[in-house]
Amino acid sequence: MTETVLDRAREVIRRITPRGAVGLVSAVSAGNLVVGGLSQAARLGDRAEILRDSGPLQAEVIRVSGDEVLLLPEGGTDGVGLGDPVRIVPLPVFAPDDDWIGRVIDPDGRPLDGRPLLPGLAVRSLRADPPPAQGRRALGARLATGYAVFDTLLPLVRGQRIGLFAGSGVGKSTLLAGLARGVEADVTVIGLVGERGRELRHFVEDVLGADGLARAVVVAATSDRAPQIRRRAALAATAVAEHFRDRGLNVLLLLDSVTRFAEAHRETSAAAGEASTLRGFPASTGPAIAALCERAGPGGRGQGDITAIYSVLVAGSDMDEPVADMLRGVLDGHVVLDRAIAEGGRFPAVDLLRSVSRSLPAAANAHENQLIAEARGHLGTYERAVTMIRAGLYVGGSDPRIDAAIAVQPALEQFLGQRGERGCEASFIALRQALAGARQGAAAVRPRGAAQTGPAQGASGRTGPGQQGRPTTGQARPGAGGPT
Repeated sequence: MTETVLDRAREVIRRITPRGAVGLVSAVSAGNLVVGGLSQAARLGDRAEILRDSGPLQAEVIRVSGDEVLLLPEGGTDGVGLGDPVRIVPLPVFAPDDDWIGRVIDPDGRPLDGRPLLPGLAVRSLRADPPPAQGRRALGARLATGYAVFDTLLPLVRGQRIGLFAGSGVGKSTLLAGLARGVEADVTVIGLVGERGRELRHFVEDVLGADGLARAVVVAATSDRAPQIRRRAALAATAVAEHFRDRGLNVLLLLDSVTRFAEAHRETSAAAGEASTLRGFPASTGPAIAALCERAGPGGRGQGDITAIYSVLVAGSDMDEPVADMLRGVLDGHVVLDRAIAEGGRFPAVDLLRSVSRSLPAAANAHENQLIAEARGHLGTYERAVTMIRAGLYVGGSDPRIDAAIAVQPALEQFLGQRGERGCEASFIALRQALAGARQGAAAVRPRGAAQTGPAQGASGRTGPGQQGRPTTGQARPGAGGPT
């Protein structure tokens, strides 16, 4: 049935309901409010409005006891006094629509780009259940991403959920925007949780760009918003993705970041009185992250799929911090961005040896899996020997595997930084060409103990007159192969 603007406007008017029950403020603190007289009417998650002299203040019900209700305000409690009236107000209607594509909205579905926006006809819950486990499809076909490393060594398939683990300043936002533009999808949904206010417009206009926004819906809650609003941003972005999935579309969901979602959940739970027991996080954090991520993935009969990429802020590359550890357990792979690689000038700064795509080996054929294993083998060998190589202690010809790893390292480093509309097949051809140099370079190295026509390769990594063209320590690019 074709929807018209008039149909949607009528639906908005129909949803308007009278104001709810009224109570009175009985206690005020800097973080929350205690209200009496609402225990029988309030439900967990309801919205309330405090009618203070300086203007109404919005809040959320976070705890209901026998005779009191605890509210978490969406702003400061300045100006709130004892006896101020409080009333329960209807929850905002969240009804995604196809017209939301190309728009920037807040977690309640209100526009942030200054243009009017009508909700759709079908209301969606921000906390919907995932499709039934037995009815979900398996992971789908491999998706082209525009990045050689993801088109080959770390494949992304339809319906897969991966984590992007990175510290600050290593190119995480740029990579997410590149994936938003490059991954094969019918529509992209981007959730920006706790983003800095000055960065929102920069990300939308400069990093994502007009081409990326043309097929995307951006749901944002900046860092100055209350924790319950920031937490709702992740839930709302997932609900928008579910709307398009239920229409049979292939959806790409990018959520930046799960760390800020977990921090917002911690603030909200702490205000409600829940103890923090897991290295500063309450016990409910793990189930909250699992419930969020399980909503993405392959759909059921008649549905599309949600391919999801969740970013995680990892302080000091600590992959065992609580949020990172919880997220790894529910995802289908993780990608680690390394600061040392970024400082060496290679972007995306993917540390391949610490990254895993659980879509393998099914996502590639036998020949492609062989190339992936060979590339990982060379990178692993180089990583284990890198200290000896850079110190000039390794003599060419001592170990054929190290010789091959040294020979192929520059080509592999260049390959890992390649991007563009090449496609998976062309990227595997480029990988095969890069690996071909390993065999040629290793074969050119003189066996250990052979006669020297000039000075032996020493600590400087330079070759003598009789060693022109042979792989040496000087050929290994700084920063290659992982952190140093």
